[in-house]
Amino acid sequence: MTISKILFSTLAVSALALAAPATAKIATGSNVSDMTVTDSNGVQHNLSDFAGKKVVLEWTNEGCPYVKKHYTTNNMQKTQAMAEAEGAVWLSVISSAPGKQGYKTGEQANEWKEAQGAEVTAIVLDPAGDMGKSFAAKTTPHMYIIDESQTLVYQGAIDDNRSANPATVAGAKNYVAAAMDDLKAGNAVAESDTAPYGCSIKYQS
Repeated sequence: MTISKILFSTLAVSALALAAPATAKIATGSNVSDMTVTDSNGVQHNLSDFAGKKVVLEWTNEGCPYVKKHYTTNNMQKTQAMAEAEGAVWLSVISSAPGKQGYKTGEQANEWKEAQGAEVTAIVLDPAGDMGKSFAAKTTPHMYIIDESQTLVYQGAIDDNRSANPATVAGAKNYVAAAMDDLKAGNAVAESDTAPYGCSIKYQS
């Protein structure tokens, strides 16, 4: 299922986050419980529909060398498959504006998903940047995990090696996999906030 547009209702976060500008970082531990999206078939889904499931958000851009690092090595696909095998919802988000690197129509996003063998629940298209700015997403990739109670429990990098060299994947610590392991064990996420790295998201000017 590919998601072709984003419609936002209320993004329920902490009072501090609500009072802050849309580009302000949402604090880890905040509730994110009400976001409406519309898929390519015109079916609307609300983030609250996913209560009781973990949700992973991955900001992506096909042209970014850091994204290519994780897809050409199959690292991202393996992480996606691991999360979905545990019943998680995985949403890949493209916030590139029309005319900028990484922008895709719904059809193009479908083709890219198939070509990459991406193990995602849906690809979210966010050409206006509303979703990205609400989450203060800065880079591709930029990762977020929301737990079953719809609390943001992780945000930051996919791993701890900030190089674009694919050869560095093998020796890196995968923060998303580690966070999912912590949650599976019933523990708090040990490293819940890390610095994202990658290409800047190509928002509208």
